[in-house]
Amino acid sequence: MTYPFRPLTLGELLDRTFSLYRRHFMLFVGIAAVPHVVMLLFNVTLALSAAVPIGGFPALIATISMLFVYFVTTVFTQAASVVAVSRVQLGQQVTVGQAFSAVRSRIVELIVLTLNLGVRIMLGFLLLVIPGIVLAMMYALAVPVAVLEETSVSETLERSAFLTKGHRGRIFVIYALLVILSVILTVAWQVPAVLVTRTLTGPAGRIVSEFGSFVARTALAPLLTIGLSLMYYDERIRKEAFDLEHMMSQLEGTQPSTAMP
Repeated sequence: MTYPFRPLTLGELLDRTFSLYRRHFMLFVGIAAVPHVVMLLFNVTLALSAAVPIGGFPALIATISMLFVYFVTTVFTQAASVVAVSRVQLGQQVTVGQAFSAVRSRIVELIVLTLNLGVRIMLGFLLLVIPGIVLAMMYALAVPVAVLEETSVSETLERSAFLTKGHRGRIFVIYALLVILSVILTVAWQVPAVLVTRTLTGPAGRIVSEFGSFVARTALAPLLTIGLSLMYYDERIRKEAFDLEHMMSQLEGTQPSTAMP
């Protein structure tokens, strides 16, 4: 299914986000599961080894290693999700493996970009919070830009700032609505899960709880990435007539240079 390339209202952006997610549920959840599997395995291992506590330096190394792997896989997953949204938008078939393969060669650059963004936004939050929110909205489209246009870190930041200019309020609303929805659904899952785990003894209760958290996080994780990827296309349509560029490329039998990773 090819989606029309035209400017979307905020309601239409949210509607298309959920439509893409629903139509390609297994694709997006399959991509999103990777970092959460890492966290699940680590937490289950801790639960099983609770009877033999491990402390000190080995525990610290294990925790740092887990956090590093989780961070890398999260970056990898976000980039792969952008690829999936892009190809679905253009009416192309894509699998989980193809989405990851498309960004595998650029993972180091994406990690550097993510660290750069994290430092900037963190410093902004330390300056009375508001600058951090502004920076987060300014660079909200950085990952889609880096993945789909293959730009350098500095070019990505400038490009994201340009695309979001004038519409950062819309991005904030999308952020807020999707985050609130995620919190509500997570709580809705966790409350009955806690009641169930209280009836279990030993590590079984914690394992069931961790598995529940894994399911909730994996199911909800793709929504924000899909929404921001759609916002990337919407801003290009508004500011660069990407819809006309795409149609011309179809008539000429080629893809626009920045439409695909």
